[in-house]
Amino acid sequence: MKDLTAGPIAKNILQMAVPIAAGMIFQTLYILIDLYFVAGLGGAAIAGVGAAANFMFLVFALTQVLGVGTVALISQAVGRKDQANATLIFNQSLVLSATWAAITLVCGYAVGASYMQALGADVATALAGTRYLYWFLPSLGLQFALVVMSSALRGTGIVQPAMIVQVLTVILNAVLAPVLIAGWGTGHPMGVAGAGLASSLAVAVGVVLMAMYFHRLEKYVAFDVGAWRPQLAIWSRLLRIGLPAGGEFALMFMYLVVIYGRIRPFGPDAQAGFGIGQRLMQSLFLPVMAVAFATAPIVGQNFAAGKFLRVRETFLRAILIGSCIMVAITIFCHSAGAWAVRAFTANPAVSSVGTQFLLVISWNFLATGIVFTCSAVFQGLGHTMPAVLSSASRLVSFVVPALWLASSPQFQLVQLWYVSVASVTLQALFSLWLVRREFRKRLPIVPPSAASPAASPPTASPPTASPPTASQ
Repeated sequence: MKDLTAGPIAKNILQMAVPIAAGMIFQTLYILIDLYFVAGLGGAAIAGVGAAANFMFLVFALTQVLGVGTVALISQAVGRKDQANATLIFNQSLVLSATWAAITLVCGYAVGASYMQALGADVATALAGTRYLYWFLPSLGLQFALVVMSSALRGTGIVQPAMIVQVLTVILNAVLAPVLIAGWGTGHPMGVAGAGLASSLAVAVGVVLMAMYFHRLEKYVAFDVGAWRPQLAIWSRLLRIGLPAGGEFALMFMYLVVIYGRIRPFGPDAQAGFGIGQRLMQSLFLPVMAVAFATAPIVGQNFAAGKFLRVRETFLRAILIGSCIMVAITIFCHSAGAWAVRAFTANPAVSSVGTQFLLVISWNFLATGIVFTCSAVFQGLGHTMPAVLSSASRLVSFVVPALWLASSPQFQLVQLWYVSVASVTLQALFSLWLVRREFRKRLPIVPPSAASPAASPPTASPPTASPPTASQ
């Protein structure tokens, strides 16, 4: 366990963000490695894998529920120095993760084919996406356990073990991908199905490694079979905090479904170009997402310890660090975006769509970084409904204009990207206002001399971080 209520805040953020970023960068290589080898199978394969991979946003919405709830409650338990409660929350999160994993697998295999038929630009794209998704689903089910274990460690201020496991699993995926996709050494290429299987096998190994770490090395939170009996009161606390955060990813899934639906008439090459651009964008976002991931437990521990000035300072420092990163990424997209897209495809039509997407969409990167940081603050405070309101505002400001533009005979894809830039900018401004409102309600302004480590949160904002009542 690491005490995040003391020491320089910027140093705490960077010390946690660097290994988180390293792990996330290796984690996203799953997608890039698959994309690289799948690209050799043709445009339909790229488009199919890209559309199928969007299904993981729906699953990530569920894993986010558990991850955010676990980080918030465990970080606040650590801030209160309540180890027993932290361990209980961890074990209850594991039980809930196993239940949701089973439901995900059943539903995924039941609706996967219909989902791809609805989004695929043609029969070949839908078939490729379905084959990939069926082999990729086990990795999505296993993500629940992996996210809970990683989130529990992050809530205690420990991030290195999860990073190491992610690196090892990505290396395994890099080895398996060419063997299973292209048939290197076996002479039996599985195509897009091999891409999904490689990811599933690698994630399975990652879960085993994390379980071994908790069993042998972790001291603050640990497996406790006696704590596996479902406790609905704890599940309610986890869901009360996590469900709004999961709603953010669910809205992102809807956002991507709308985009793929509007792109569908332009054919598989357009869907493939967007898929490449979208994956590259997600990869470029990882450093600032790491800053946000580091911000949440720092806010949580300091909020529970009553150190409200440090909560405010954490937010400001994270905004500054994230903004610097996003400006650098924007410059990269304008100077080397075309080169990055061409690394994954030699098809001029696919490359054109992907490059244009990156060039335009990069103008919202700074605003996106602000949204990530605000969302992390809501998670640390244990009140994530404002983050859902923020995401919902984006969905409304994007979907309505997108549907209106798509109905025009002169509709072009670039118009979607400009609407997205405008909608994210509005979302960032709304998120900043929501953070300011939460700070006024939950963090009393006290002079530095009055702040002390022994200070306790006011009764209006209890350490359990339940949602505010009407009186608040």
